[in-house]
Amino acid sequence: MKLWGKFFLAVLALSLLSYGISGAAYAAVEPLSVTTNKEFYGEGNTITISGFVKNFDASDPQKRMDVTIVITAPNGNLVTVLQISPSSDGNYSDSFTAGGMISAEGDYTVKAKWGAQSNQIVFKYGGSSGAPVVEEEVPESTQTEVVDEEPEADEEPDMESSQPVCGPGTVLKNNVCIAEQQKGGGCLIATAAFGSEMAPQVQFLREIRDNTVLQTQSGSTFMTGFNQFYYSFSPAIADYERENSAFKETVKIAITPMLTSLAILNHVDIDSEEEMLGYGIGIILLNIGMYFIAPAAIIFKIRKRK
Repeated sequence: MKLWGKFFLAVLALSLLSYGISGAAYAAVEPLSVTTNKEFYGEGNTITISGFVKNFDASDPQKRMDVTIVITAPNGNLVTVLQISPSSDGNYSDSFTAGGMISAEGDYTVKAKWGAQSNQIVFKYGGSSGAPVVEEEVPESTQTEVVDEEPEADEEPDMESSQPVCGPGTVLKNNVCIAEQQKGGGCLIATAAFGSEMAPQVQFLREIRDNTVLQTQSGSTFMTGFNQFYYSFSPAIADYERENSAFKETVKIAITPMLTSLAILNHVDIDSEEEMLGYGIGIILLNIGMYFIAPAAIIFKIRKRK
C-alpha cells in the first residue's frame, strides 16, 4: 500500500505541475500586443510597429477589425494615427521614417486598440537636428567621387540662396514651407461607415484634405488642431460602428450632408490663404446651420404649435 500510495502521489504531482506550466504558457499570450523594433530612434531611422491580435478572425465581421495605432509626443500632442489590417494569423505590422511630426526629444507613447482590447509601449527619440534631409543625403550617394562633387556641393547654396530652407516635416511649395503629408490619419468614422478605405466617399475626403486643405498654411494649421480633437473620440465611434449595423447606417446618413457641403471645394479655385480661410469658414458655418441651427428651429416651431 505504501508503494502504491507513493506512485499515485507522484502521478498527481506531475499532473498538477504540467497543468500549471500549460496554464502559464497560455496566459503569456496577450489579447493584444504591440512592440517596436527598437527602444531608441534617431532622425531618419525606420520605426516598425508590430504586434499580435489573439482573437482575430477574418471570417467573422465582429473579429476582423483593423488595429488602430495612436502615437503621442512627450508633451501629449497627437503625432499620427495608423490603421493596420492584421494578417489571417492575427499578426500586424507597419513602418515609417522617424522625423516630421516626430521631432521633439523624449518618450513617445504608442497606443494600440482593437475593439475593447488595448495595449501600449514607449520608445525614445533623440530629437531632430532641423537640417534638411536632402543636404544630408548628397555626400552618402557619391562616396566614390567625393573629390569631384565637392565644388558642386558648395555651388548649390549660392543658386538657391533666395529660397527658404524648410525644416523636418515641411516641404517647399510656391516658395512657402507647408506641412508635409503624414502617413496614416485617415477618416476612421467614414471608413467604418462605408466599409473600406477605398470607398468613393472616403477617397473623396482624402483628396479634399491632401489636394486642397493641406496645400495652404492656414489649412495645415487647421488640420493639426482638428486631428488632435478628432482622434480623441473617433476610434471608439468607429469600433461601435463595426459592432452595431444600425448605428453604422445612422452615421452614414448623418455624414452625407457634410460630404455634400465639402464638394463645394471641388468647384472653386483656391490660390491664396485668404481664399482658403473664406471658403473654409463658409463651409464650417454651413455645417453648423445644417446640423444645429436648422434642427433647433424645427423643434422650436413644433413646440410652439403645441
